[in-house]
Amino acid sequence: MLNKYFPVNEYHTPENRKRKLADKLSFGTNLYFKLRFLGIVFRNRRLAVNNVYDTARWAKSSVDIFNFLEDCGIKFHIEGFEHLDAVKDEPVVFVSNHMGTLETMIFPGLVAPVKEVTFVVKESLTTNPVFGPVMRARNPIAVARKDSRADLLKVITEGQQKLAEGTSVIIFPQSTRELDFDPSKFNTLGIKLAQKAGVRVVPMAIKTDAWALGRFVKDIGYLKRKQPVYIKFGEPMSINGTGKVEHQKIVDFIGSHVDMWNNTQK
Repeated sequence: MLNKYFPVNEYHTPENRKRKLADKLSFGTNLYFKLRFLGIVFRNRRLAVNNVYDTARWAKSSVDIFNFLEDCGIKFHIEGFEHLDAVKDEPVVFVSNHMGTLETMIFPGLVAPVKEVTFVVKESLTTNPVFGPVMRARNPIAVARKDSRADLLKVITEGQQKLAEGTSVIIFPQSTRELDFDPSKFNTLGIKLAQKAGVRVVPMAIKTDAWALGRFVKDIGYLKRKQPVYIKFGEPMSINGTGKVEHQKIVDFIGSHVDMWNNTQK
């Protein structure tokens, strides 16, 4: 396997993995989590401001957050690393549903050790005084989300350029973070970009509601330790014709896995 942090086809947090002592001795997991998380963010921010926040550091900081979440008691179940290895020599478009902050924090640790990658993000994230320098350091495609046509043109134009340079692109086609997967809100932007660029698509299904949205700061919410995190990479697919068939396959892939994971917790 190519990912040195996850040299397996699938990863499951060991059942006997214990929460870290510092978490147990703190005034509750969520206070410990927020303070430690902010510490990681500001450390990465310093690296970004000093222009040394490269792909390797991005991946490592993402894995640090992953390990930290496990320290707090979060259980991960990740499958499909073999599909990442299958596209190691080609840029692709990753298309995923979007639930919250967690996936944006840990996806780099899953993907970046294998291939260069960036995100399509909200423009406001790149100007945020705390997260902005970190986001800008990774050269994302930033969209304003005020004019859907303008956003489409920007993603297609900049996305094709990045893919031509060998950088893969992660896209969340939903307009906002949603705990429930609604196919009607899942647009075809990822399919259109892959079609224009002549690259394959890798679908990703996630259930990451263990990290809730914050009341005052959206990205710094609280943890729900009893909620396991599920992530699955699907088989790469080429886009044929209009891409309608492939879009439906991605929707079915995500929807079926989200339903299955929801049912395991009932």
